[in-house]
Amino acid sequence: MVKVRFAPSPTGYLHVGNARAALVNFLFARNQGGTLLLRLDDTDTERGRPEYEQGIYDDLRWLGISWDETARQSDRFARYAEVAEQLKAAGRLYPCFENEDELAAKRAALVKRKLPPVYDRGALNMTAEQRAAAEANGKTPYWRFKLSDGAAGWNDLVLGPRNIKLGTVSDPVLIRADGTPLYTFTSVVDDADMGITHIIRGEDHVSNTAVQIDLFQAITKSPVPRFAHLPLISGGDGEKLSKRIGSISLKSLRKDGIEPAAITAYLARLGTNKDPAAVPMEELIGSFNLSDFGRSPPRFDAKQMLGLNRKLLHHLEYEAVKDRLPEGATEAFWLAIRGNLDLLTEARRWWEVVNSELPAPELPGNSQVLRAALDTLPAEPWDEETWKSWTGAISEATGAKGRALFQPLRLSLTGEEHGPEMAKLLPLIGRGRVERRLAACVAARGTPG
Repeated sequence: MVKVRFAPSPTGYLHVGNARAALVNFLFARNQGGTLLLRLDDTDTERGRPEYEQGIYDDLRWLGISWDETARQSDRFARYAEVAEQLKAAGRLYPCFENEDELAAKRAALVKRKLPPVYDRGALNMTAEQRAAAEANGKTPYWRFKLSDGAAGWNDLVLGPRNIKLGTVSDPVLIRADGTPLYTFTSVVDDADMGITHIIRGEDHVSNTAVQIDLFQAITKSPVPRFAHLPLISGGDGEKLSKRIGSISLKSLRKDGIEPAAITAYLARLGTNKDPAAVPMEELIGSFNLSDFGRSPPRFDAKQMLGLNRKLLHHLEYEAVKDRLPEGATEAFWLAIRGNLDLLTEARRWWEVVNSELPAPELPGNSQVLRAALDTLPAEPWDEETWKSWTGAISEATGAKGRALFQPLRLSLTGEEHGPEMAKLLPLIGRGRVERRLAACVAARGTPG
């Protein structure tokens, strides 16, 4: 059975790059009838925070991404130590004592000779006495994994066949001098123990894959997972998105009023041969296929995602948004304004238009229309036909038509040049407010009779 994992580190809030990885793993698992594991890579105790961990849960649920199992790397240190001892006994994990300055000098010497700056395995040449002497002098070893000879290859489900000569890669450090395991080690141990069948992640991990395949085969005889590496999303300036300040976080998108369905609809097809469309999650699952992804980095287009958000809002039912509208907002209010929204947060402005007292705009040269509007203001009750009959009466009294008729009325009643249909807004504003707003505009400076 297919089993995939999304493995974020709780060292910051999720951004769109993380969300895309989580979403693609979720869609693949659900499409294949498989399992999604949420695994927290939480071994970085200095940068990890409880609020970031909770943020991961909140953001995934907000997007509609569910998972079947949960695991924490911080619960598995004993297991990592056990596997480390097995690798040491097999001669695949060896102690090293060079400090950063010594390693930098070695790399510089290789580069000067126009050779790849690969670790020379100098520590393997140390005798037991030399290692003991180093430790007696206060040096604590860190531990490297001895890579196999030859190459590691795989058929990437997105990028196609890949083959990397292990001799061109430095033996990776798996355990720091303080005893803490590094990501390359913990991730492979977890993938082996937890039965991960497919690893779907960003293209920035391609260089790690050959090492991880070799390590995986040293740990277990289980089949190596299949890999799919997605080309990284670039920003509007072509730069890769990351966790740096300025990245587009899910937290900021939520605050801005972007609908989660717009984000998932956009990210699910970003970089594929399918155009983004405002479709529900069920359809995204049913149509998902890794072969749809191309090999070129896709560009994140906020305008395109905003367009999807607009389409979704324009068709959302009242029940889906009522808990996020201003208190007291009715279904009639929602149906009146939804077709004019780019973001749900804009609903508050129209709630103020309907319910609050607005400052009177100065409308020079429009007093005849506004006075006629006051004189012909019909009695309540009002409905959507009131606007048509009322503006007809104003036009008959003044001769004004088109923009000359409708623009001053809209500005005086809403303070905006554009917006929802006035036929729907008018009954919501009510006769009392309409009368006060018209009178204030007539009286405002700049509208002489």
